[in-house]
Amino acid sequence: MKNHHQGMKRAFSLFTLALLATVGLSACSPVKSYRRPDVQLPATYPGQEKPGKELATVPYREFFADPALLELIDSAVASNHDLLIAMKNIDYASKSLNVAKLWFLPEADLGATSSYSKASRNSYAASTGQERTSRSYTAALSVSWEADIWAKLRNSKKAALAEYLRSTEAARAVRTSLVSSVAQGYWNLRMLDRQIGIARRNIALADTTLTMMRLQYDAGNVTSLAVDQQESQLLTAKLVLPKLEASRTAQENALSILAGRMPGTPVKRSVGAKPVAMADSLSAGVPLALLRNRPDVRAAEASLMQAHALTGVNKAMMYPSLTVTAEGGLNAIESSKWFSTPGSLFESLVGNLVQPIFRHGQLRAQYEQSKITRDQAELIFRKTLLVAIGEVSNALAQVEKTGEEEALAARRVVTLGKAANNARLLFNSGMATYLEVIDAQRLLLSAELELADVQRSHLAAIADLYRAVGGGWRDGEATVQR
Repeated sequence: MKNHHQGMKRAFSLFTLALLATVGLSACSPVKSYRRPDVQLPATYPGQEKPGKELATVPYREFFADPALLELIDSAVASNHDLLIAMKNIDYASKSLNVAKLWFLPEADLGATSSYSKASRNSYAASTGQERTSRSYTAALSVSWEADIWAKLRNSKKAALAEYLRSTEAARAVRTSLVSSVAQGYWNLRMLDRQIGIARRNIALADTTLTMMRLQYDAGNVTSLAVDQQESQLLTAKLVLPKLEASRTAQENALSILAGRMPGTPVKRSVGAKPVAMADSLSAGVPLALLRNRPDVRAAEASLMQAHALTGVNKAMMYPSLTVTAEGGLNAIESSKWFSTPGSLFESLVGNLVQPIFRHGQLRAQYEQSKITRDQAELIFRKTLLVAIGEVSNALAQVEKTGEEEALAARRVVTLGKAANNARLLFNSGMATYLEVIDAQRLLLSAELELADVQRSHLAAIADLYRAVGGGWRDGEATVQR
């Protein structure tokens, strides 16, 4: 028993010395810590001078004001399949991260074996007259620990963490795009509703005008050509309606799919609701803010961090690795004495130091490839940032210019409405021709449909700007531990 305890103490002392030595060496790392690449960004976006609250920091519940739209967005955030798939990617990466956190702990295995062997008649045991059969019973606990001398395990953990962050940001990017897509689809649906209403009013007006002209024809005041022209105008107005109704059905189905609902499910609309709150008091912020607000930029940087960490892992593979294995348990040649202590006790401590010498160039190639992958990730990060700045600049211009278009289109509708009304009055007084009445109605219908489309484009540009600056993912977000 005394010899056994002394052996265990020696083993523990050797293990402790090895641990202390490798901890001292582990301060060395062949790859420097990650640093964000220097990016030269403009101070402001082109054409933006108005200060205000940063648009990206406003939750979508405060940005959008239409109750039906908010209900639709809530349904999409909860049930959209693309977003649910992205959330599963987060769960998958989380499991890998949990494993990486445990890599620093020793591996432990508990096993039990029983063996029986019988030597042949021509074996050495038979020739010496020894027993030709042997038995062995072993139960052992084996503990193996790899010293993280060159930060291979630490970089592996950093890579797992970066992948987790990348999947999180990717899900946020899906959510941001989803919020914008639902808003644009909803406003497009409202536009189609309005255009269908305009088309029906124009059909009714054209039908009334046709009836009036037929009465004029019966009275001999107009020719049959006037009646035929007005009937053609009525058919033209009717021809618009089926296309609009088909587009509305397709848009409703698209919104249902985004919201995770069965196509054909009715989509609620709010009547008279303000589409966007605080639109005039918001600002796109500055380009530098995209690094913290825009999920796809953050995901690209997380991919760069992962590639950088994997470069450290691959470089560490070319350095010596030290593994310490301790084993202890029970061993006997008779089952009755298997658990008899201290006679059946055994222990061992093995230190294994391995320096790769020749692996067909694989380790060097893997390291060089990981450096190339890191360079690619950095280029993708820079490109993603440039694309984001371009999208914000484009969205700002779209918001401004579609706003100007909307004002002009509204004035045009008012002017053409007056012209169409005056044309009817002049025609009834015999001071205008039927062609002037038809032309005025045609122009008014075209202008009203165009105004509805321009208003939809203006709202869509606002939603796209909200997405471009990285808004829409903060609602209900749990804080991510970094």
